[in-house]
Amino acid sequence: MRPATLVRLAVAGNRTDHLRTALTALSAALAAVTLLAAATVIAIRGEAERYAAALLVESGLRPGVAAALILLSMPVLALTGQCIRLGAPARDRRLAAIRLAGATPRQAVLIAGAETVVAALAGSVAGFGVFLLLRVLLERRDATRLLVLPTDVLPSPVSILVIMLAVPLVAGLVGVVLLRRVVISPLGVVRRVRTGGPWPWPGVLIIAGLVLFGMPKHLGPISGSTLATILSAGVALTMIGVVLGTGWIAHTTGRLLHRFGSRPAMLLAGRRLMGDPWSGSRTLAALLASVVAGAIALGYRAHVQTEFRAIDMYNALLGGDSGQGLGADEGFYVGAIDLIMVAVGIGVAVAAAGVLVTLAESIVARRRAYAALTAVGVPRRTLSEAVLWHTLAPLIPALLLALVSGLGIARLMGTEVSAGTSSGYLCDAACQAGTGEAVEVVTPGAPVTAAVPVPVELLALLGGGALLAMVIAAGIGLLVLRSSTDLEELRAG
Repeated sequence: MRPATLVRLAVAGNRTDHLRTALTALSAALAAVTLLAAATVIAIRGEAERYAAALLVESGLRPGVAAALILLSMPVLALTGQCIRLGAPARDRRLAAIRLAGATPRQAVLIAGAETVVAALAGSVAGFGVFLLLRVLLERRDATRLLVLPTDVLPSPVSILVIMLAVPLVAGLVGVVLLRRVVISPLGVVRRVRTGGPWPWPGVLIIAGLVLFGMPKHLGPISGSTLATILSAGVALTMIGVVLGTGWIAHTTGRLLHRFGSRPAMLLAGRRLMGDPWSGSRTLAALLASVVAGAIALGYRAHVQTEFRAIDMYNALLGGDSGQGLGADEGFYVGAIDLIMVAVGIGVAVAAAGVLVTLAESIVARRRAYAALTAVGVPRRTLSEAVLWHTLAPLIPALLLALVSGLGIARLMGTEVSAGTSSGYLCDAACQAGTGEAVEVVTPGAPVTAAVPVPVELLALLGGGALLAMVIAAGIGLLVLRSSTDLEELRAG
């Protein structure tokens, strides 16, 4: 198939297809802008006193800012995957017609993936234009001539090209993965049905991630790049395990609802969860990943606060003020962690928007089934309750798993901290400039040890916020259910 024909078939379709393309392009543009902002922060070199934000001045804190921006782009990219599923029945009929015209199954899947790639590529190009426009609009200096944002630097051309190509490639890969278990035939689209329930093997990934994250303590001195790779791999394995574990959780929840449910809505939700347990892992992936990252950040926040509290206690034992030493900068470091929590909060909101898109799409795709149930006497309230059980029942244990897994990673950083050592080394200005050597300093007194508490209240607030966002998304999605139970849907088919 020629590229021009592939692109022409990819952009064809009805109004719903055009809406899916627009939403995919919009989410790709948001992801491109976020990744370009992260690349801009990484492009800053050395100590940058020209910026008003302290997080951009110090080179040691800029990787945290870039990590927060990259973290923020993850749920936006996941939203791209959710937008791909919008209007799936109409797209399936169009792909079936293309198969009837002589296309092979691989070409049909290629057309569906090309549709996503073209939309995401247009979105990434638009995102680059928005990024340049924002640089012009935000380039303002205050009275001290300090830059508020890094509008004076640009990522390298290679970084820009990689980002603009990576976003559509990832989106296209997601589109192909979503169709991997779909057989596109000339007479329609057939989805393979799972006959057995999933196994809880993702728990092995969670355990492996926790073990890998705690391994550097037992390896001795290693380089910084190796340490970052090991820690990142541990966090990634844990997140993947939590997301994939939602399939087993959904299937188990469905079995419990089907066995012990006393209401028709619980029985309907239980059968749907057992029939497609992996829909939760696809729908809740971005939300659970954001919750895991938030739990890690909250655990590390408690660790940092405990370190400063121990330093204040040690200073008090020496007769100094509690505000001396590093304790005076506690708000600065905690503020950097709070920036990550802001990114997590935005990620949860974006993930909830993706869940809303998926929920509305699933209701529209089953509108004839809902209309048939209404025609035989099933109340609309029962159908609405079934949708809520199907959406929220596996979410609560999945959120608990995400919170516990993220907290487990944070606790591996240490459950207690010490302030004040008997000896150490001080690197003065000459040492930092390379013209001097570190001087050994002996600290009087015994070190102070403090236990790191578990931030139960903040973790509950994080989990409750994610649950509330899902409840709001499910409530808005139920508005689509009312129109999808109209008996006219039976005549339309």
